[in-house]
Amino acid sequence: MKVLLRCAAFLTAGLALAIMLYVIIRGIPNITWQLLSTKPSYLRGTIGILPDLLNTLYVVFATLLVVLPLGVGAAVYLTEYATNKRLVYVIEYAAETLSGIPSVIYGLAGMLLFSNRMGTCLMAGVLTLAIMNLPTVMRTTQESLKTVPQSYREGAFGLGAGKWRVVRTVVLPGCIDGVVTGCILSVGRILGESAALLFTAGFAHALNGVIDGLASPGATLTVALYVYAKEQGEFGVAFAIAAILMLLTLAVNALAGLAGKYFRKRSQS
Repeated sequence: MKVLLRCAAFLTAGLALAIMLYVIIRGIPNITWQLLSTKPSYLRGTIGILPDLLNTLYVVFATLLVVLPLGVGAAVYLTEYATNKRLVYVIEYAAETLSGIPSVIYGLAGMLLFSNRMGTCLMAGVLTLAIMNLPTVMRTTQESLKTVPQSYREGAFGLGAGKWRVVRTVVLPGCIDGVVTGCILSVGRILGESAALLFTAGFAHALNGVIDGLASPGATLTVALYVYAKEQGEFGVAFAIAAILMLLTLAVNALAGLAGKYFRKRSQS
């Protein structure tokens, strides 16, 4: 069994590493400064992904601003305040069900709920992605909250602290790993999502600021990858975008790990 388990572990790691190396080797040579710093120009026949890169950053940060307070707040309520166990079970079951729904269904729902009222824009995609990632953030934070020892809460109550002060100063610092994990999973899903954004955000390659960009249709890197590979046959650009997405994901994971270490040291001190 040890041999079989070891083979399974090496096979899984080997496949992941092989895919990463293949994408990076095919994509890195196609990444140029012109590609990163310009927008597409059909008159000059040039391709640039600067609008797509900025749209991706807008969508990631805007979605996190929406989903993190909602997800962490819901987890705190269900774990620390809710007394109706049946209600907690229903909400947890609904969250687990939502986390397994295909993204194309979220895209259809987002188009009907948001795009029909707001128009096709990045903000409609942000709200759709927030709904998609809300169960992940809530459940990871909730499970992390349950790992905080009950003695910590009892000690804080014994010192005269109120409920909210205990949650804010004792419980939340002790579950920062769960929040960071939910953030990493959310960013990974946001960076890799295309179906929901095709329905809600569109695939325009317009260069806009933050406010104008969220109110306008735009393509993220994943949507641009689909357009260049499937519609235009620009596989070199598609591999370059894939390599950028992979590097962005690795950078987010590294930053999240550093943030988790910082907050753990801060809570221990």
